[in-house]
Amino acid sequence: MTARIVDTAQHPLATGCPPRWASGWGQDRYGVFVEFTLQEITQRLRWIPPGRFWMGSPDEETQGLAKEEYEREWFEREHPRHLVTLTEGYWLFDTPCTQALWEAVMEKNPSRFQSPTRPVERVSWNDAQDFLKRLNNRIPGLDLTLPSEAQWEYACRAGTETAIYTGELAIRGERNAPALDPITWYGGNSGFEFDLKDGENSSDWPEKQYPHTKAGTRPVKLKRANPWGLYDMLGNVWEWCQDGMRDYDENAQTNPVGSLDTGAYRALRGGSWPNLARDVRAAYRCRAPLGNRNDFIGFRCARVRGEPGQPTP
Repeated sequence: MTARIVDTAQHPLATGCPPRWASGWGQDRYGVFVEFTLQEITQRLRWIPPGRFWMGSPDEETQGLAKEEYEREWFEREHPRHLVTLTEGYWLFDTPCTQALWEAVMEKNPSRFQSPTRPVERVSWNDAQDFLKRLNNRIPGLDLTLPSEAQWEYACRAGTETAIYTGELAIRGERNAPALDPITWYGGNSGFEFDLKDGENSSDWPEKQYPHTKAGTRPVKLKRANPWGLYDMLGNVWEWCQDGMRDYDENAQTNPVGSLDTGAYRALRGGSWPNLARDVRAAYRCRAPLGNRNDFIGFRCARVRGEPGQPTP
């Protein structure tokens, strides 16, 4: 059974009323977008329409990926694949939150790999919540949050059902999957022609797609966007989700949400710059405590209010 996907191009925002917080809006080959601006930093959000998709991976996608017994548990968490329906559309940042936007809101930058156009990292889930609160107070009506794990995977897949949104993933070595190169920064290419003086020593990483000796995050939008105009959904930095990891079963789900307990872990999705190729897939799931900070973890924001073309309070 093929999942039903709604075409993003069917929402003519330009002929309706843009949200009051928007500094720009329009429609292009990817679909509808809006923008907001804070201190001359402009962030674009893409409209993600309601629809239905297959969440998780088919069994054959993860066969042979686990080299150790303990690793099998992580890949098993992608199964069973099941239908998920999202009844409400939402806006989603077209990139991970950049250091420029973070600094405009928080007036400091915790990132290891510093440059305005790189993703902010070394931010915990709790830090992201503080950022969201401050930004929402600065721009009334913006009402940003983090995407749920289901919203994240739906947006990443953008109507596709394969391991990555450009097709199947053939892995030639631990950090060597040529299909990833056009769309993501991962352990195989994140150090290729690395442009910062200080990077992670990658000289002993085995089976790299390209030779490199230091690696780290890279500026956003250097790789190809997915079919809905979202950049860096895979690789560069892991992205926090609002909810924790729920247990999958074969039953169809509508608007599923994992644990929101204050002491629980939260889901991370997408893989990051030092990751092995097997981990940089739409279905791969990870998690971390709410206070965890690492130089490979960032986030992107969502807004689950307001249809394109409709007045937004």
